[in-house]
Amino acid sequence: MSSDSLSEGGPMPRTTRPEPWEELVTSALLGTDRRPVEQGGGPAELLDAAAVLTVRRRAGLLPATAAARPAPSPADPRPPLPPAARRRLAQLLADRSASGGSGGRRGTAPDLTELIPQWLAIANRRGFRAPAALLPQLLDAARSRTDLRPQALAFAGPRGLWLAGLNPEWRFALRGSSGGSALPDVTDREAIARLWEEGLFAERVALLGAVRAHDPAEALALLSGTWATERAEDRLMFLDSLRTGLSPVDEPFLERALTDRSRNVRSTAAELLSALPESAFAGRMAARALSFVSPDVTGDDARIAVEAPHECDAAMERDGVVVVPPSGRGERSWWLRQLVEAAPLSAWPVRFGGRTAWEIVALPVADGWAEELHTAWCRAAVRQRDPEWARALLGAPSVPPSNGPGTASLAERSKLLAILPPAERSAWVADFIAAHGLSEAFQLLGVCPTPWAGPLGRSVVDALDIARDAGSYPWSFSGVMGLAERCLNPAEADRLEILTTPQDEPENASPGANGYWSEAFQRLVSTLRLRAAMESELTMESELMLGPELMLGSELMLGSELMLGSEQLSD
Repeated sequence: MSSDSLSEGGPMPRTTRPEPWEELVTSALLGTDRRPVEQGGGPAELLDAAAVLTVRRRAGLLPATAAARPAPSPADPRPPLPPAARRRLAQLLADRSASGGSGGRRGTAPDLTELIPQWLAIANRRGFRAPAALLPQLLDAARSRTDLRPQALAFAGPRGLWLAGLNPEWRFALRGSSGGSALPDVTDREAIARLWEEGLFAERVALLGAVRAHDPAEALALLSGTWATERAEDRLMFLDSLRTGLSPVDEPFLERALTDRSRNVRSTAAELLSALPESAFAGRMAARALSFVSPDVTGDDARIAVEAPHECDAAMERDGVVVVPPSGRGERSWWLRQLVEAAPLSAWPVRFGGRTAWEIVALPVADGWAEELHTAWCRAAVRQRDPEWARALLGAPSVPPSNGPGTASLAERSKLLAILPPAERSAWVADFIAAHGLSEAFQLLGVCPTPWAGPLGRSVVDALDIARDAGSYPWSFSGVMGLAERCLNPAEADRLEILTTPQDEPENASPGANGYWSEAFQRLVSTLRLRAAMESELTMESELMLGPELMLGSELMLGSELMLGSEQLSD
């Protein structure tokens, strides 16, 4: 609307009923030729009508009732970060926001976003609290990356949960932390019963875990009291929480869960019972498995004979055996695998005349059943956490997976490795890499304790050096190189320095491979040195070097930042 139209003596705006705002927007998007305004005018009339409607809406707007100011944030007694570590965290979080997940060639600079989990783990281990001013960025990072959430929320502490309650986008923090409220004393039965009946699901899961750690029988009684009225998905989650601290005390409850209405609940109950070798369920499954797998001795030769079940009867189905196999699987082999993996491993040495796990696994298996039987034993070893069987099924690391015992699946092998003590695990993978290189080691490295030190670290560096000298495609090793950046001992940086220099490309090498290798090693070295700097910054020594005045100033600064954040949220 022009200013002249509102001046004294000028034409007054039309007094016809103004069109709804949505109609004006539609006319503006489609054009007044295709969708004229009600008065029949063109673009100028549309803008006049929008101006009038805008003034009407603003003039008729009633002031909203002021919202109550949020309650003060709870105290966090943990010590503040040393100044250098505080600056480093700000850098890591800022890089996460700026990177945007861009692809392409990575260059020689460290990937700071991949170092956030390690930084958080060290900070939590050292017992520091998060800077108040960085809590919003920390919660944003946890919202976009679920792998960060446990460490990020532990570091954010009670102030982070308080802040999460003021922003709907951060409500995930409350779902994973018993609603941000303190659990009642595990001896206060009245408070426990009230929270169990009235609490949110996350609160109830946390409460069940707390009571279970104090008194497993009482926790089962609590769960049994409402089990029939719980939703199927909630029953499954409650049942899954029993993995922690699983013991024979849980057997009667799990036996009842075998008849649950939900197939997923029944399957989980059967899996948990199979992890209790002395349970009645394990005995039933052992009797079935031993009737289908037996020793076959002819003269001095011994082998394993397999006669897979011809049907899945009602008793098997009641014990959690799934009748219908996945697509592409035969019914008999599917039923056999379920029976063997649920049977206690302690039954097999008795069945095979006192042979050890190594000797049983080494026996030939008749009629092509070896892969099926060994895979089932692998899963049983993982489920029952049996290191003796894990060693037997892994075999010697120098033997190629396709020729060794157990299964050739690297995913299954990594699960077996996870059962072994950390030092033994690292030594086995180091020998595997020395024998076979890195091409098949990615999943195995993922279960090794960090940082990779000693033989494991040296074997990874040597294998990368060999791959570079051979002119291999460097991007074929990008996954292992990324793991090395996060997991190698930072002390290896000096030994790697020589590998950052570009070399003449060998004959038949991939074009430009050496340039990529040099770049990758430069990034590896710079990342290792950055990790060493991060750890040194997160030391109490830096904090102790602050004088009392600086310590007080730091506390006041943190308090003012938190107050400012509260006021901004209120506004």
